[in-house]
Amino acid sequence: MITCLAIPLAVGGLSALLTQNSMETFRLVNKPVLAPPGWVFPVAWTILYILMGIASYLVLTSGKPNDAALTVYGIQLVFNFFWSIIFFNLEMYLFAFIWLVVLWLLIFKTAILFYQISKPAGYLMIPYLLWVAFAGYLNLSIYLLN
Repeated sequence: MITCLAIPLAVGGLSALLTQNSMETFRLVNKPVLAPPGWVFPVAWTILYILMGIASYLVLTSGKPNDAALTVYGIQLVFNFFWSIIFFNLEMYLFAFIWLVVLWLLIFKTAILFYQISKPAGYLMIPYLLWVAFAGYLNLSIYLLN
């Protein structure tokens, strides 16, 4: 369980570390009306990474074949990691949005594969899927407003 929690938390932590200096730029861009305050993001992401870790643990320990599910899960974590760099560091907002759409599709595929192995694992991915959809709204809005 510790390893399954540590992996997504490490991905998120390293991504946050690499993008921390870009948050000032983010504060300065025009944002849509539904943009939450900055403190919401680290709280939400920490919760989501924990839910992902629990979901992956349920899949890993299910006793069912899980190679495809865990592979897609790993790929979506890579996409998750690089989105922050593309958006915050490179400020490539349109490309970041396209990247985020691919990420959302990978999360959706992961959730389906997890659900087929462990229903609770699939359900644990739903908040992540919803948050990334909301992030898509924010990302596209920031692109259009700036």
